[in-house]
Amino acid sequence: MLKRSMILFILLSVPMFANQPLKKIELSISSHVFLVEVADTPESRAQGLMFRKDLAANAGMLFVFPDQDYRYFYMKNTFIPLSIAYIDIQGTILEIHDMEPFNQRTVASMHDNIAFALELNRGSFQKLGIKPGMKIQNLPNPSQY
Repeated sequence: MLKRSMILFILLSVPMFANQPLKKIELSISSHVFLVEVADTPESRAQGLMFRKDLAANAGMLFVFPDQDYRYFYMKNTFIPLSIAYIDIQGTILEIHDMEPFNQRTVASMHDNIAFALELNRGSFQKLGIKPGMKIQNLPNPSQY
């Protein structure tokens, strides 16, 4: 009976934990402020913005990696057109790429020292004049992850 109760508890708990909201932080780029969700676990990084139908104008998702390396993203099951910035450990934007919904073509970084990736609505970086070389303020410390 105890074994059945434990199994039932685990099965009922998994969806609850899977749908936990991600932590949100404010990031600043120049005079622009964004409220972004933080994807800092393998599970949250794998899920990303998949299955979302919309994204607020000043919102996005920050992917925090425990190391610095090449990064690869694609848009499987992603409804929202996005732009992605690849960012180094100092918070410098190194690259910006546009991504199409449902496109499974990999958007690879050209740099091998990427510690963060920031996804915003497609065209947001360009519209706001945000370019490679600019710094992002208030990034979390990747060594905590």
